[in-house]
Amino acid sequence: MNTKPIHIIGGGMAGSEAAWQAAQMGVPVVLHEMRPHVKTPAHKTDGLAELVCSNSFRSDDMEHNAVGLLHEEMRRCGSLIMREGKKAAVPAGGALAVDRDIFSAGVTKALTDHPLITIERGEVSGLPPEEWDSVIIATGPLTSALLAEAIRNLTGEDSLAFFDAIAPIVHKDSINMDVAWFQSRYDKGTGKDYINCPMNEAQYNAFVQALLTAEYGDFKEWEKDTPYFDGCLPVEVMAARGVETLRFGPMKPVGLTNPNSPERPYAVVQLRQDNALGTLYNIVGFQTKMKYGEQTRVFKMIPGLENAEFARLGGLHRNTFINSPKLLNETLQLKAMPRIRFAGQITGCEGYVESASVGILAGRFAAAEKLGQPMELPPVTTALGALLNHITGGAEAETFQPMNINFGLFPQPEGKFRGKNKKMDKKKAYTSRALNDLDGWLNSLKIAA
Repeated sequence: MNTKPIHIIGGGMAGSEAAWQAAQMGVPVVLHEMRPHVKTPAHKTDGLAELVCSNSFRSDDMEHNAVGLLHEEMRRCGSLIMREGKKAAVPAGGALAVDRDIFSAGVTKALTDHPLITIERGEVSGLPPEEWDSVIIATGPLTSALLAEAIRNLTGEDSLAFFDAIAPIVHKDSINMDVAWFQSRYDKGTGKDYINCPMNEAQYNAFVQALLTAEYGDFKEWEKDTPYFDGCLPVEVMAARGVETLRFGPMKPVGLTNPNSPERPYAVVQLRQDNALGTLYNIVGFQTKMKYGEQTRVFKMIPGLENAEFARLGGLHRNTFINSPKLLNETLQLKAMPRIRFAGQITGCEGYVESASVGILAGRFAAAEKLGQPMELPPVTTALGALLNHITGGAEAETFQPMNINFGLFPQPEGKFRGKNKKMDKKKAYTSRALNDLDGWLNSLKIAA
């Protein structure tokens, strides 16, 4: 057995998960994290797997939702991210959301305590040294400039880029609960997992106008032509797409009943619990580039937030990702230099759990290579396999953009679905097939080992 370690660059969701998976297979790992020596525009701590854009892992429904299915597949793969996510969970209806600090601390402790993992702090400022014969680059959307430039020079490809946005966080005790109320849409989860702030038509129109006329921070010269990712649009960009856009997006008033007024809300702003103590709530879908003073002014126009105190205001940062369908093979190796694999958001998968799931695969592939084991791919009928297939060839290289897991990435299930429940039945067919095929894949790996 080759006992030289796998070097993993980046201690975010993907890097942390890759390190855990490889070490659990018995292969030594060196995990390189540049913080706190080199900071990023978005991170605030030096903790591993720090969450910056949201505290939500999204739906946890493993029977009817592709993200929930991915959660369950990761659990069955022994995911560290899902294990610590459960420990740090806070109320979020049918979603899985976590206390950021508890979550990061749990991941950091688990990796620090693992006997086969060494954590080294400091920037890897170029291509990994040649003596590193197995490397996973999991530097995420905020890859350091020096490493990004080295990757561009090696691949001959310009890194694509988009903006990711951070939503404001409000102190719960500053929310006016005579106006706002607790309720999940359609009473999912506990039925009271969100705080809802209602608007009538006049208030909504005034709010949209304020978004359109507010002052916004300037982009740096190198950011100006960077496109946004549609899955994480700033609230002002959505408002600029039409006066009704927000009402059919994060401010949709459906599935809610205001106990404080008989008037049906024209639009609703929702806030989701952000920490285990329940003292902080983030404004769902309200990422923004507004200047800080403008954010305070405009967001206090929201009924119930007129006296809001902000624990954090919103912001935007640039994300980068490679053209994975063109540059990577099916086991996430860089075609131009196979000793290097990529994992996480830098591969063009979008979302916390998606990033961690690709970390699972990269860690397992690298460890299997070290151990001389076959690197069997997860079936494309699974969430893991569908996402892997998409980023390593299933997507069109010429139009490649970041992608969340969704049933559109899976092969169609067999059978015809009819009746009023046909959509839910079809989703259940996807998930049942996926979990059955995943168990078969995991069992085959055990047999091979």
